[in-house]
Amino acid sequence: MLQYREPLFRPPAEADSLILQAAYGCPHNHCRFCGMYKGIRYQIRPEPEFLAEITRAGHLYPDTRRIFLADGDCMALPSERLLRYLSAAEQNFPRLARVNTYANGSSILAAGEAALANLRRHKLHTLYVGLESGCQEILDLFGKMEQADAMTDAVITAQRLGFHCSVMVLIGLGGKKYREKHIARTAALLNRMQPRLLSALRYIRLPGLPPPPGFEPVSEYEATEELRELLRHLALTRTVFRANHTSNPVPLAGRLPQDRELLIRQLDAELASGRLGRSGEGATPLFL
Repeated sequence: MLQYREPLFRPPAEADSLILQAAYGCPHNHCRFCGMYKGIRYQIRPEPEFLAEITRAGHLYPDTRRIFLADGDCMALPSERLLRYLSAAEQNFPRLARVNTYANGSSILAAGEAALANLRRHKLHTLYVGLESGCQEILDLFGKMEQADAMTDAVITAQRLGFHCSVMVLIGLGGKKYREKHIARTAALLNRMQPRLLSALRYIRLPGLPPPPGFEPVSEYEATEELRELLRHLALTRTVFRANHTSNPVPLAGRLPQDRELLIRQLDAELASGRLGRSGEGATPLFL
């Protein structure tokens, strides 16, 4: 059996991947919109222990083609160490096609282009990057210790070197006060990034993680309007788009730019239906 420490998280697209935990928790863990690793002390697993786990996993699941390297921001590991892990995975999984992981923009940039190119050659493939918002003021209010422009540069650099970047944004994170800035600046940075994959989730207030003082959440109706306006501002040329997370009032999925007008029409129809609440955030999803 492999050694897992709960809770264990992975993106929805990694449902069929073998998950290997190189570290426990998140090295940043200050974000007030994310409850994934709260209460978990960040710990990097000893290298011999993790290499032995890769070998053990290779014996148990020799036909593995996809691996998700957990936990939060494994790009924060030293590049030489990460390269040794990738090399061990290649040796132990003869059919391995790709290794994917969460990555912060600052960690991508800190690795440097030479190291990134080497990691890509050893099958590191998709980097899941949480932009959340293109408005720096919103990121600062919610404790995300990243710079919006640096995250943009990181995605551009990574994709130029052959990585696929899956970027996440949070609808409603600006609340009522910063709503217009959130839409406009997020769209502007996404247009610069041109991510290969884009996921839009809705910000949900979590127990024990209060929003900034004075934060006024948007309603279901306003969140749907916000997603529509974001789509209207996007000028993406080759992106798989998903807004089908359980947090979203209206599930959507398609490809941009070809499906953009269809997605906007679907949102317009839902906004006109009268089904969306205008005075409250709506029911909290059972699963986030």
